[in-house]
Amino acid sequence: MNKKGILTVISGFSGVGKGTIVKKLLSDYEQYALSISATTRAPRAGEQEGREYFFKTREEFESMISDHAFIEYAQFVNNYYGTPKAYVEEKMAEGKDVILEIEIQGAMKIKAQFPDALTLFIVPPSPDVLKERLTGRGTEPEDVIASRLQRAVEEAKGMDQYEYLVVNDDLDTCVKEVHSIIQSEHFKSSRNIEFRENLAQGMKKFLKGDK
Repeated sequence: MNKKGILTVISGFSGVGKGTIVKKLLSDYEQYALSISATTRAPRAGEQEGREYFFKTREEFESMISDHAFIEYAQFVNNYYGTPKAYVEEKMAEGKDVILEIEIQGAMKIKAQFPDALTLFIVPPSPDVLKERLTGRGTEPEDVIASRLQRAVEEAKGMDQYEYLVVNDDLDTCVKEVHSIIQSEHFKSSRNIEFRENLAQGMKKFLKGDK
């Protein structure tokens, strides 16, 4: 059966808890690897090369763009951010299921390059719960919260582009459900074409007249 890792793209509204879900998924199960992005911004205090980011000069990053070395990339506030293709493919070849937490636009770019990528969208139990979680943080002013909620209205239009919706009501339950979905993907017939064809070929020995 399929031993290669599965690329899993996780998106969701701001404040829905997707970052917490990813962290718990990585801590609770050994078979996952987090996709590490490359960036041209300077390292912050405590950040390490290859842990939080792969830190690149602008020239290095643009060279990687020319070499088509990114699954996706974007520019924010004069800095580049991107997902290195080689790192993702290396971890998948090792049998790791690679988790990529990203917004909708980037997720669709990845799906275009990796049609077999699994896409999950994390949702709250209700709109009111999402608002409560954003306001409950107590770290952002009202205008920022209002902006995030307005963005959520637009993001909701893209939910139908994802294969699975997972409700984050209880964290432990949500993490178990995400884990179950990812692991069940390994048994899909479409991910086991070589095994399926070899099995069918081997069965031919049972045909009458075959030795």
